Amino acid sequence: MIAALQKDDALLADLASAKGGPEVLHAWWLGQSGFLVQWNGQRLLFDPYLSDSLTIKYAATDKPHVRMTERCIDPARLTGISRVTASHVHTDHLDGDTLVPLAAASPGYRLYHPHPIRGEVLKRLQGAPVQCCTLGEHDIYIEDDWRIEATVAKHNEVVCDEHGNSAYIGFLVKCGPFRLFHSGDTLWHDDIVSKCRAFGPIDIAFLPINGNKPERRVAGNLNGTEAAALAKAIGARLVIPCHYDMFEFNTETPDEFATACERLQQPHRVMRSGERIDVSVV
Repeated sequence: MIAALQKDDALLADLASAKGGPEVLHAWWLGQSGFLVQWNGQRLLFDPYLSDSLTIKYAATDKPHVRMTERCIDPARLTGISRVTASHVHTDHLDGDTLVPLAAASPGYRLYHPHPIRGEVLKRLQGAPVQCCTLGEHDIYIEDDWRIEATVAKHNEVVCDEHGNSAYIGFLVKCGPFRLFHSGDTLWHDDIVSKCRAFGPIDIAFLPINGNKPERRVAGNLNGTEAAALAKAIGARLVIPCHYDMFEFNTETPDEFATACERLQQPHRVMRSGERIDVSVV
């Protein structure tokens, strides 16, 4: 089992100590595609998976989800969370066993998710005190100094409802002077590049690197080389890899990603679960 760099009390202490003002943004990798972002005292969670629900669900099947990295925090201990994303319906991005206890600790948080999965979102929330905010490529949420909108995601196909709303999305988030991009699960799609460029200079891009291998029998993602190229194409100031080191059957090392970033002269940071990064205004 891969140990988290910080977990439980140590991680909570680090969250509490991060008191940068409006010109500093803090981010922690929580494993898989989950990141906690803190800016100016407000906290957002990207696609958290903080349970063992998939390991339990698939334990007696021919596709066991054997966990590789230990959980860094119980979601029931995460207070002060005001915004959460769920990029699509897969449980490592929309996990009831994470979202429900999180609602007990941070009641009333806003959950941003694609229009087509609303029914499943409500089912998994089980009546928890959460404000659901449906999001499509033409929706924009502006809340004080925060702005949240969506990009399409291709996982492995672009799937839309009858209104043209994608069931798989990524998130463009502006908080104060900072612009963030969390792609959700996706392969390359030119619309992602064009929308990210139009959004403005991306300070941090969070991109998956586990690749697309049919023998895994799950929808795939960018590999390390593709993630580095996407970060370069959108002009990301920094790219952080994710969606690896969680399940043994569906992972890659970050080596290919790091090598590709170095070749492209793309600034990058490979993090450990529970690790924090601070980004300042240029």
